[in-house]
Formats: sequence, structure tokens, C-alpha cells
Amino acid sequence: MKKNRTTHRVAKLYMLGFMLVFTIIFGRFAYIQATGEIEGVSLQDWADQKRTSSYTIEADRGKILDRNGMTLAYDRPTYSVYAIIDEEYSKDSKEPLHVENPEKTAEQLAPILGLEESYIYNRLTKEGPFQVEFGANGRYLSQETREQIEDLDLPGIRFKQQAKRYYPNGMFASHVLGFAQNQGESEEINGMMGIEEQMDDYLSETNGSISYKRDKYNMKLLNPEEVFEKPEDGANVTLTIDQKIQTFLEDAMNHVVKEYSPEKITAIVMDPKTGEVLAMGNRPSFNPNERQDIGNWYNDVIASPYEPGSTMKIFTYAAAMEAGVYNGSDTYMSGEYVYNDRGDKIGDHNGGKGWDVIDYDEGFERSSNVAAAKLVWEQLGPETYMDYLQAFGLDQKTGIDLPGEQAGKIVYKWDSEVITTAFGQGSTFTPIQQMKAATSVANNGKMMQPYVVSQVTDPSTGDVLEKKEPKVAGEPISEDTAKEMRELMGNVVTGEHGTGVNFYNLANYSVAGKTGTAQIPNPNGGGYLAGHGNYYLSFLGMAPKEEPELMMYVSVKQPDLEPTEYEAEPSSYIFKTVMENSLHYMNIKPTENKEELSVESKTLEDYTGESIDKAKQSITENGLTPIVLGDGTEVKEMFPHGGTKVISNEKIFLVTSDSTKMPDMSGWALRDVLTFGDVMDVNVDSIGSGFVRKQSVPAGASLQKGGYLVVELTGPNEEPSDKSLEEQTERSMQEKEDQGSQEETDDQEETTDEEQ
Repeated sequence: MKKNRTTHRVAKLYMLGFMLVFTIIFGRFAYIQATGEIEGVSLQDWADQKRTSSYTIEADRGKILDRNGMTLAYDRPTYSVYAIIDEEYSKDSKEPLHVENPEKTAEQLAPILGLEESYIYNRLTKEGPFQVEFGANGRYLSQETREQIEDLDLPGIRFKQQAKRYYPNGMFASHVLGFAQNQGESEEINGMMGIEEQMDDYLSETNGSISYKRDKYNMKLLNPEEVFEKPEDGANVTLTIDQKIQTFLEDAMNHVVKEYSPEKITAIVMDPKTGEVLAMGNRPSFNPNERQDIGNWYNDVIASPYEPGSTMKIFTYAAAMEAGVYNGSDTYMSGEYVYNDRGDKIGDHNGGKGWDVIDYDEGFERSSNVAAAKLVWEQLGPETYMDYLQAFGLDQKTGIDLPGEQAGKIVYKWDSEVITTAFGQGSTFTPIQQMKAATSVANNGKMMQPYVVSQVTDPSTGDVLEKKEPKVAGEPISEDTAKEMRELMGNVVTGEHGTGVNFYNLANYSVAGKTGTAQIPNPNGGGYLAGHGNYYLSFLGMAPKEEPELMMYVSVKQPDLEPTEYEAEPSSYIFKTVMENSLHYMNIKPTENKEELSVESKTLEDYTGESIDKAKQSITENGLTPIVLGDGTEVKEMFPHGGTKVISNEKIFLVTSDSTKMPDMSGWALRDVLTFGDVMDVNVDSIGSGFVRKQSVPAGASLQKGGYLVVELTGPNEEPSDKSLEEQTERSMQEKEDQGSQEETDDQEETTDEEQ
């Protein structure tokens, strides 16, 4: 009986325990049924998440374009490679879907990715993860690299597409464009510098997404509850930069870097009538695609003020003219100038020797410090001069639409500081401040606001979201003062005593400008550096002088010069190369009466209708170079036309028949090639600067009107590249076709608008 009682007691305990557990479980189910939650997690949400597939639809960051629609920056598709190493992934497949042979896979991937075999093998044999990646070397691969890996047919190797910012021209206007890069886990592309940073809000894209309900086989349900969010591409930003002029500038700076190894180069080309920046460059620079060893993060054109030197005399003389206190024929004693009772003095740049008694016009030609100082101290007065400095905007930022602009500083407390500011020492200014002020001289008194962004457009509709227009920033001088100042600046280049003679004169265009030789403060003590080339060697010029279409500032810091080399050679090479090529490219009419600037100018006879032999003989005897086009016996047309002013050694094109063959252009200047293109109706493109060394159409080949010709130019000590010109020819043809298609589209849209 005792055993039975014990048995019954144990049974009751089991029953009570079972009932307790049942009650708890039932209560839990009842709670879950009532609330639909487990530990605060909604079962409905969890089920929806498990049954929902979501995908990101990537949008593109906006493009950056030049003024003619050429793409300067865009998103290029790249790929990341990864490997599936979980064997379970191949369980229901006839073919292996995971990495089946780690040794073979590592051996074949290593040379393509630039990695050690051991590193890849260790990744592929790692226990635990479903898939593995290969670090930085496995990311941002090109389409070509992806195809190379796919051709290996390695099981388990997959790719993920991602966008990367790409700059097709490499080291091109790098400090203007800046760069954008992928940031964070989301791989969002953000602007970090230049236009990419300045216009980031417009350029930035918004990715879209799509999600739907699915079954365990990833098939859509009958009611998938699909949600679609449309991606929005970033807006396109069009710059005032002209790719062709920028290329002229890049090539010229590269040449000077190679020949003279300067510490820095700063240059900018502007349209003085509008304030549009057509080209801007610095050295050192960088390739925004690589961004390795960036030696200079600052855009020196806008962010590095320094003592400008004698280019400052442009504004000193213009202020005196505008104030009505300037008479260019007045004379003064050059050399040294004592400007106060304490005996403080300054001297001219030739060691204070001067040039005896000269007039103020000659003082500007010779870049006399004494002339500038006397104008400010005796004629204008410090207070009036400061008023003009402020009117020129030299006490503030220009407001150019680029990040990082810094204003210079007018140092003006003591007498000596007023004096030295007059000729460009002590006070500091940026190149863009000087350029903005100088637009008043080039633009008949109207000072223009400089800008780089032309417009912002919607990439899908083409609608203009924002558009910049030229803006007058002030009128510090009158039209008469501007014209008088340009004449005075013209004498710097062509006058008997001009500091720019033989350096900054262009072959076919008149130039107005001012040289600058700015001293560099000694970083290891007081005073300034001394010695051949230890200066900022600069030039601010505009052309044509009578009605400037282009204005340019160039500064070369501490070039490595031979004792026999002139200090102006590096800066003058950049100015002349860029300005002359750009003016021809823009089809700016050569200056009339330019023969007055050269004793070798002469009037060209008209040889139309003459025999080719007679024409060639006469042209050669006059020191010119005849170029015969065609196989005829008499001259049908000639370029330049009869009666045109020409200079010695200029090429004269004699057209003798409709069909012709390509001449040998070796040694031709770009202007001659462009003239040939106009004469024969041939589309011309160029690479480099200097003189022709290679041409895409060989000499003696048949030439067709409307065809394409690409020439490569190099400096006298440079060798031509090993690259073929075929790729550039194809690109030029494609650009022409694209332009034609766009013009046809525009014409159709205009017709439609008129019909409506």
C-alpha cells in the first residue's frame, strides 16, 4: 500500500508539472496570438521581411561638361569581384557554383588582381563565411578586367557593379574640377574638391529601389505588393571652361615644367567681356582618377595671395589717369626716390641706377618703381589711391564660384607700405583678384564678375535649373581711361624700352600687357630671396589690344634657368602659345595694320591667274613660303588673299585644282595647319603645342573635303609620343557626328516650337 501511495504521489506531481508546462505554453501561444509579437518583434513584420526581396536601383551622379558639351567628369561602371566559398550553395546544382579548386583559382586570379597567390588562397579557404572579397585590389575593376577574369571560367567567382567617378582627360583642369569619391558603406559618391564640392547638391544623385513579396524559391507571389521608387540622376553642370583652350594651357605648362622645373605655375584665361573663365591651371597638379601624392591641394589662382610685383602698376597708373592727375609726357628723375623727411627711399629695379630723366609713359614701359611711387605719393595721395584699390575690388574676394577662395591683404599702415603697394610689394593679391580688376581695362571700364559655372540642367528633360549671366561688378575707370591704359600696356610689348619686347609679342595680333617680377620673401629670415630666377615671373596680357577678346595671367615661380637664359622665357612661352592658338581657334580676326609692329611686314601681291612657276618664284623672292595645293598649272585661289599684310617666312597657300594631296606638315605651326584646314575644308584637331611632328594623313595621300586631320605638335626639344593618331581621329569624327545630331535635334525642336 505504501508503494501505491508513493506511486500515486509521483503521478500527481507529474500531472501537476505537465499542467503547469501546458498552461505556460498555452498562455504563450495565446499571448502571441493576441499580440502578434515575440520579445517585442512583430511576427507580421518579420514574415514580411523574410518574404520580401529588395534591390537598389543605382542613379548616376550628374556630369560635368565644358562650354561645348564635352564631358569632363561622369560616373563610369566598375566592378568588385567576390568568391562564393560555401559548398552548400552548389548542393542542388549540376555545375559547381562555389569555388571548387582554391589552388587553381588563386593561381589564375593573382596576376590579374596584382595580389599574392597565398593571400587569395587563404581567403578562399577561410572557414565560416558564405563569400569573401579581395580588398582594395578587387574593387573598382574595369570592364576589360572583368572580361579577362570571366574568360578564365572559374566557378564561384562573381561580380558586383558599382559606379566610380571618372575624369576622361586625366590631369586636366584638376583644381577646377576637383574630385569626387565613394564614401562609407553605402558607397555614395561625394564631392571633395573644386566643382565637385561646390556643386555637390546639384550633382548628387538619389538611388531608387524596388521590393516585392516572394516565396522560398524567390518567385514573386500572385500579389507581390511591389513597391518601386524611381532613381533620380544628379543634374548636369556645364562650365565656362573650353576644353580646347584648356588643352593649350595644359600642354604649355607641361612643356615649361619639363624644360625649367619651376616651383609653381599659375595661369588663367578669361573672356574679359563676360567674366567667363575659359581655362585655369596650376602646377603642381594631379590626376583626379588616381589622386596619389597630391603635391598641392590649393587652387593657387584663387587661394594663394602673394606680392604681385609690377603687374600692380596697371592699377596704379589707371587710378592716376582716372583721377585726372596723369600726364604721360611729364618727366621725373628715375633711379631713387626719397619720399619723406626721414630719408626713406626706394629704388628702381636696376639697382637704383634708373635711366636719368624720363617721362612717365617711358617709366611704365621700363617698369619704373619710382614712377609708380611718385604718382601715388605726390599726385594721387594715399587716401585717393586706397579708394581706387577698393573700387578695383582688391580688398575683398572676387566671389568666383569655386571653393577655397582667399582674399589678399592691402598692407597700408605706414608710409613705406603705401609706397611699396604702388609697385606691387608688401600688399598681397591673388591672380583672380588681379584678373577681375583688369577686366575694367580690357572691357572699357566695366569690371566683370569672374565665374566658372555656366548652367545647371536636368539630365532627363534638358530643362535649365540654374543659369549664370555676365555681371558687371563695378566701373572703377572710364572708357577713355581704359583705352589710354591699353595703349600704354601695348608699349610694354612693342615699345623701344618695353620690358615685354621680344617675349610677349604675337605674330598676328596686337597685345597689351604688363610684366611682373615679384620678389619672394626669404623663408629663413628677413628680406627677400636673391639670385637668377628666384622670383614670381608673371605677365598679365590681353589681345587684340584694340578690343580684347581674351585676357590671360601667367606666373612662374622660381624656374631653373641657365645663366644665359632670360627670366621671362618660361612665362612668355605659356602666354604666346596659349593666346595665339586660342585666338586662331576662336577665329578672331588678326589685327589690322599689324605690320607696324614688325619691320618685316609686307603687302602680299595678288597671284590669282598667274602661272604656278611665276607665283612661286615671286613669293620666294619676297621671303615667303609658297605651298602649292593641287596639280594645276595656274593659281585659282590664294590664301591669304592679295593685298593682305604678311610677315617674313609666312606660308602662302596656292590652290591650283579641286583635288589635291596632303602636304608634308613637318615643322608647321598650328596657325598654318588651321589655315590649311580652312582653305581645303578639312576638320583639324591637334594634340600638344609647338610645331607639327606627326600627322594622321600621310604626306602624298589623297585629301577629301570634309575629312579629318589630326596633328601632334611638340616643342623643339621634345620627342613625339608613341601613340597612334587614329584614336584621336575617330574621337574627332564622333564628336562632329554628335554635334551634327544635336544641331539636327535642335533644328527639329525649333521647327516644332514654331509650328506650335
